[in-house]
Amino acid sequence: MIVITKFGGSSLSSAKQFAKVKKIIKADDKRKVVVCSALGKRNKEDSKITDLLYILHAHLKYKVSYDEVWNVIYSRFTDVERELKLDINIAADLDKLKSELNKDISEEYLVSRGEYLTSKLMAAYLGFEFCDSKDLLKFNYDGKLDEEATGKNIQDAFEKNHQMVVPGFYGSYPNGQVKLLSRGGSDITGSILAKYLGASVYENWTDVSGILAADPKVVENPKAIKEITYTELRELSYMGASVLHEETIFPVQSVNIPINLRNTNEPDNPGTLIKNVCEDTNTLVTGIAGKTDFISFDIYKDHMSNEVGFLRKAVEIFEKFNVSIEHIPSGIDSFSVVVSKDSVEKYQYDIIMELKNKLGAEVNIVNDISLVAVVGRNMAKKSGICAKIFETLGSNVINVRLLAQGPSELNIIIGVAKVDYKKTINCLYNALLG
Repeated sequence: MIVITKFGGSSLSSAKQFAKVKKIIKADDKRKVVVCSALGKRNKEDSKITDLLYILHAHLKYKVSYDEVWNVIYSRFTDVERELKLDINIAADLDKLKSELNKDISEEYLVSRGEYLTSKLMAAYLGFEFCDSKDLLKFNYDGKLDEEATGKNIQDAFEKNHQMVVPGFYGSYPNGQVKLLSRGGSDITGSILAKYLGASVYENWTDVSGILAADPKVVENPKAIKEITYTELRELSYMGASVLHEETIFPVQSVNIPINLRNTNEPDNPGTLIKNVCEDTNTLVTGIAGKTDFISFDIYKDHMSNEVGFLRKAVEIFEKFNVSIEHIPSGIDSFSVVVSKDSVEKYQYDIIMELKNKLGAEVNIVNDISLVAVVGRNMAKKSGICAKIFETLGSNVINVRLLAQGPSELNIIIGVAKVDYKKTINCLYNALLG
């Protein structure tokens, strides 16, 4: 049995945090593979190593003095080595990197050194083998993962080493050049390793004890979610509940490997378990999430329902301007197209004119809409949830601007005025989860 453990930057910000990681790894001998992000912030005033490396690259590109930035990076790594009493001469790696600094250095290579150097320190501290992810994760030139080569590399490395530390956030192209994943991509690295090593679980360690049932910036002390399905997580994440890089789930979901979100600072807390099927059938609502700043194009035309292709023609107009559609609630001779405000800011009046001229429709704009999602795998099995939502919103004088529900009945989307956004989430949380 193998457990893949990934530690985020907050879990690796200092020698003290390294010691917590080691204690976690040694507590379970199934934790044989460790994925590391780059050193994170030690406090609010501090900087992440990744951010410093991006700044360093900008200084190099524009020929600005970089000594101050470099000195901070250098001291962060050497301080950890010194405080942990390691003897790997991380200064030699840093000196080599400094000799490579010039205006033409690859940004992807430079930024990847954060994970690379952090992982070298962690490997020495744990007594594990360091395995460079550029030798494991292989990408085609179009940016797609070469699954066959990657799978073989990972399996061969583990068979040879048995215990290893792997840097997150990057792999390489066929020519060996470093390819960065998107920001937060260390989560994806761990997921890929878990898939190809057939892990029993993929543990993702950070500074929060799992997923909360609502945004703590909106709801005071929301409950933690013990279990959640991948589908529910996708719904909550799409509506703003940011807990994992969205591409993390796909490799492990496809082979039915659960993800366990844990807190490095509270290792005894079981956190949240994410899997394909959850046994709990009693929890009606799993979580509530939302996003603000949407616009609704309300489109009207007499006898619209008899006009074949009307909706398609309307959607094509939005497609022409590369605008992604969030929801399309409809009536007999009307429907609304809900989109993010940012996506149409430049084209709003062009879209209105095309809808009027090409479709002969009346168009009204409703600004400042917020969307709130109530998500729960068990909602479809029990009656009365919509009644409860409307009763709660009505008693709190909150006007519903739109309502949408997916065919799986996994989620209910409520559109409200932006001024009612936080009030809506708090009222629904108290009524459904409080």
